[in-house]
Amino acid sequence: MNSKERFLATIERKPVDRPACWMGMPTPTAIPGLCDFYGVNTFNELKVACGDDFYAVEVPYKSPTCSALYAAFDWYMNGSNVDTEHRTLTADGCFAHCEDIEDVEAVNFPWPDPELYIDPAECKRLVDEAPDDKVVIGMAWCCHFQDFCAAFGMQTALMNMVAEPEMVHYVDEKIVSFYEKALHIFLEATKGRVDAVLIGDDMGSQRGLMISPDLISEFVIPGAKRLIDIIHSYGAKVIYHSCGSIVDAIPLLIEAGVDAVHPIQALAAGMQPDNLKAKFDGKVSFCGGVDTQDLLPNGKPEEVQAKVKELRGYFPTGLIVSPSHEAIQNDVPPANIKALFDEATKIY
Repeated sequence: MNSKERFLATIERKPVDRPACWMGMPTPTAIPGLCDFYGVNTFNELKVACGDDFYAVEVPYKSPTCSALYAAFDWYMNGSNVDTEHRTLTADGCFAHCEDIEDVEAVNFPWPDPELYIDPAECKRLVDEAPDDKVVIGMAWCCHFQDFCAAFGMQTALMNMVAEPEMVHYVDEKIVSFYEKALHIFLEATKGRVDAVLIGDDMGSQRGLMISPDLISEFVIPGAKRLIDIIHSYGAKVIYHSCGSIVDAIPLLIEAGVDAVHPIQALAAGMQPDNLKAKFDGKVSFCGGVDTQDLLPNGKPEEVQAKVKELRGYFPTGLIVSPSHEAIQNDVPPANIKALFDEATKIY
């Protein structure tokens, strides 16, 4: 099987020769050590050397205040480029002191138009660089729940979900509409070339959901379903990301049409492979499962191989083997990444 065939069979939980595998998106500081270990010069060469089935493309976005789609909203209204190291959900956003929709409108927030900042030609160029035999995954994120938490400040947002739900829905509608338009631009420009899109919202802590399933049903799932339906309309699969213990939200994601749940945070409560297998076998596929909190940074290669073999036992299909966080840190020994791929790419 080639990578695309393997991926589609995994998503549809059909027999595979071996699991589809994804390294994820290592942090920039982790890539040089991995390249040195494998004796290659570039990240793309690294992915070929280890047997990665995926080619990830970030949706290109460039505005006066940011250079990433996931940071498109200037919630502090100070013109800053809120990069990945400095953005937060907990600081007060521009709507922190709003008490109703009129207050939100009075802020005069400059809602961005993705058509101004996403170049279709650049989308096509980036996707056309992908090898023909690899699974092209668009990294769109579209984290509308996290965005409205940042818009108010997380504590205020969570209180407003109960006390002033209409105001939160008003802000969320603006955010979801932005992402709907962004997805249309990206997928129209790359029509027929994108196999999967990753979207999501972190809803879990180490021990359970951050908000109740009822609140997830009201504030997260409707927007997610709108985005999922757009992605499916272009023939692409949806990989939905949420860190933490989200076992109680997975039925809602299945109902919304998610094709695979990412990243199976291995040490979070209820996310053990046997529990996921028992609860959701035949209903959804998964991506992840190889622990990045302890095993990959601190374990030995033979322990990593044993974990991958265990995962393959639970999921002979329906699992994309991958680290349990998409961003491998530079504290992970390259030998452990090699152990992950060596075991995952074996044909038993």
